[in-house]
Amino acid sequence: MFKIVEARTAGLNIRQFIVEAPRIARKQRPGQFVILRLHDQGERIPLTIKSADPAAGTITIAVQAVGKTTSLLNSLEEGDSILDVVGPLGRPSEIRNYGTAVILAGSVGTAMALPTANALREAGNHVIFIEGARSKEMVVFEEEVRAASHEASILTDDGSYGEQGLVTKKLEELIAAGRKLDFVLAVGPVPMMRAVAEITAPLGIKTMVSLNSIMVDGTGMCGGCRVLLGNQSKFACVDGPEFDASQVNFEVLMQRNAMYRSQECQSLKEFERHKQEELVSLRAALATKEKEAAQLRAKLEAQGEKRYA
Repeated sequence: MFKIVEARTAGLNIRQFIVEAPRIARKQRPGQFVILRLHDQGERIPLTIKSADPAAGTITIAVQAVGKTTSLLNSLEEGDSILDVVGPLGRPSEIRNYGTAVILAGSVGTAMALPTANALREAGNHVIFIEGARSKEMVVFEEEVRAASHEASILTDDGSYGEQGLVTKKLEELIAAGRKLDFVLAVGPVPMMRAVAEITAPLGIKTMVSLNSIMVDGTGMCGGCRVLLGNQSKFACVDGPEFDASQVNFEVLMQRNAMYRSQECQSLKEFERHKQEELVSLRAALATKEKEAAQLRAKLEAQGEKRYA
């Protein structure tokens, strides 16, 4: 059981959670993620670790409600618990002094990109952070973005905040201005990452993308997160999640991500009709698990006392 010690709204349908997970907090590195499960019958979902506090034994995750599980998770509050949190998983970001590093993130992708942006800055890079969102309500973690970078731009599709346009607009402006860009990281919707790759690949700019493939076990066993790089199959959970953008077959990625779209939509509709019942059932199940765990701890402690009496 992993206790939620803080829960707050970060943006439209986006929540931030600080969760007790001391072992993960000690070992996580920028770019890595966790897979969590809310209850015994729940699906496993991957979420990037936004930050960690080893001293407090906590990790921070940001969640956008897009399906049943993320919607149920975002209904939880401080004091609630998550049944399983496994990690840290995946390969850490490659951190070194490239020179000028550009980070492009779409809304909640900002949370995924922040640890790498901070690490790149600490490694001596000049960091340019470009955050995009559909509207002002979906702009998140702006203060942290500015603290992690030397230059920061906020763009919204509808122009309700910052500049109007897509993140690729700002990237193209930097290139047109003759800025020497040594490294690019794009994190967000697949169409955005593909568009970034199409801009940087012809110019030979080293570009990495963090792929949001469907995952189940996080060990490479299930094959659900398979991605195609050139003619090679890779698994996002163990070989990634970050890959060379110029090699990624984005068409295959989008096809695989859409495989269960109809089932996901149906599941979300059912959840919305029975949201309160689902939440009550989840909390009851977690309370039962908590009680069983406490009884087991007491039994083991008693056995230990008898053994060494």
